[in-house]
Amino acid sequence: MHEPSPHRQLDAHTQLAGVLGYPVRHSLSPAMHNAALRALGLNWVYLAFEVPPETLPQAIAGMRGLRIQGLNLTIPHKEAVIPLLDHLTDAAQQMGAVNTLFWEGERLVGDNTDAEGFLRALHEAGIEPAGQTVLILGAGGAARAVAYALHKQECRLWIANRTPERAAVLAQAFQATPIAMTPDALRPLIPQLDGIVNCTSLGMTPNTDSSPPMDWEALPDTAWACDLVYRPLHTRFLQDAQKRGIRTIDGLGMLIHQGALALERWTGQPAPMAVMRQAAMQALVSEGKNQ
Repeated sequence: MHEPSPHRQLDAHTQLAGVLGYPVRHSLSPAMHNAALRALGLNWVYLAFEVPPETLPQAIAGMRGLRIQGLNLTIPHKEAVIPLLDHLTDAAQQMGAVNTLFWEGERLVGDNTDAEGFLRALHEAGIEPAGQTVLILGAGGAARAVAYALHKQECRLWIANRTPERAAVLAQAFQATPIAMTPDALRPLIPQLDGIVNCTSLGMTPNTDSSPPMDWEALPDTAWACDLVYRPLHTRFLQDAQKRGIRTIDGLGMLIHQGALALERWTGQPAPMAVMRQAAMQALVSEGKNQ
């Protein structure tokens, strides 16, 4: 590995990567990826592009025309981009969503690193979910990635959502059981659980006092709780779990691991995980000071 330099000279050889979203100015990805690219000694730069839904086709055409080396995609583009691509990986195909674009020769390929990023975050925390009984809270795109990952691990899955119809659709896709996200419906299930994953936005800044309904006292001592929210890093959901003595995993781990997998797709080099984590943490701390 090259020695990282604090400043890079941008020139005609600089390669471009980035993230498309709307909005996207809040993204931690530029701080995380640029720190990693510096650590790898690569003449690359990673930028955030705010792309409204109606101009996504032009943005992807621009990637092709300019031969941008790689892109990440976030809300609202993960599904809309699919018809604009040449090929999907199996993971992206089965999840019906794309978060990473890379080149395979002349083919523009869509991948989804969210599921593997989630599993790596669990493993990093010492959790082996294979065969466990897990409750997923939420039925959006993040929940779909988590359900895909845990289904591959042969977990017994329950999916709770405020809109029961959405829970039923997601449950059918991954052989899970839908359940209402109410205290009465969840109460009999809680003692059977090995893990809970919050894939909703409950508890996210600025609504930090909100949290999914959960009877923490009924949860087994050996259970774990993961919250995909990372603004704030220590959500009320995780604080309540910690008070009960439950192992917790915050949302930063999945963010870093999915980003590292994308970086490795683009560069062919192992991602500097410690550097990416430090950069993401520093960006969060800086955010907090500026609020």
